[in-house]
Amino acid sequence: MPVSRLFLILSTFACVSAGAQTQTFPSKPIRIIVAFPPGGGTDIVARMIAPKMAEALGQQVVVDNRAGAQGIVGTEIAAKSPPDGHTLFMGTLGNIAVNPVLWGSKLPFSMERDFAPLSQVVDVWFVQMIHPSLPAKTPRELIALAKAKPGELNYYSSGAGGAPHLAAEMFNAMAGVKTTHVPYKGSSPGMTDLMAGQVQIGYDSVVQSLPFIKSGKLRALSVMGARRTPLLPDTPLMKDFLPGFELTNWFGLMIPAATPADIRNRLHGEVVKALRAPDIKERLLAMGAEPVGSTPDQFGTFIKSEMAKWGKVIRDANIKPE
Repeated sequence: MPVSRLFLILSTFACVSAGAQTQTFPSKPIRIIVAFPPGGGTDIVARMIAPKMAEALGQQVVVDNRAGAQGIVGTEIAAKSPPDGHTLFMGTLGNIAVNPVLWGSKLPFSMERDFAPLSQVVDVWFVQMIHPSLPAKTPRELIALAKAKPGELNYYSSGAGGAPHLAAEMFNAMAGVKTTHVPYKGSSPGMTDLMAGQVQIGYDSVVQSLPFIKSGKLRALSVMGARRTPLLPDTPLMKDFLPGFELTNWFGLMIPAATPADIRNRLHGEVVKALRAPDIKERLLAMGAEPVGSTPDQFGTFIKSEMAKWGKVIRDANIKPE
């Protein structure tokens, strides 16, 4: 058989196989891997959009929490999952843009090689908060307290290089203070210890912390974005006390890189539809998360810009993996 004819037959077979795969997708439940424990902001948002996607796709969409090692455990599981569209990864600023800078070649996967961006899901307001036993009512008063007790005040984080850690170290550097880092396997257990007074300071998403701020279990000192949030209208901006201080966290969906384009496109379309659904949009905004729904190309460009921005913060603050 001529080589040209054999090539044509093989190409046709490959196209037919890919088409058949796309037509039967999804053929089983889809899981969204979250690399943090249940109850954190990423988990909350993933569980919010999962039912909308399930309704559109005709298959159950489940959230699979795989916490550990600053999000590396769950990310690795997602990276090594079959590229058939039945596994998605809901990552954060820390998972997607910071860990590759912080850990480099020590990671057992490559975000660039093993994943393809699907969509940025939300932008999340971040808030600085303290245990109510501390006398501080503003960032300025917290700075004075920290200067009077260098190293004695502890803050929790979701792990080295996560957004809470970056926020705290930026605060330390810009305010000229020293507070002590206590890393946890996700924000939820850290926030639990903050409410119990085991640590004194936290930097985290409004998505997760708002109910505890409203109930008085935590005291919000500042919002760290470019503008105030209507959810905490009386809470000032951090940049009003430390000019230039801005941080918002974000969550986004990634997918194994070799997933067929047709399947990626369908999943992207369903994610965007879910985020644009009036009830989902309303619920997200009420929690302090702004829905985004970017294209894969837009999300990929955004990830690169975030890696450059926070890579400088990591180097300047000499942040190391823990």
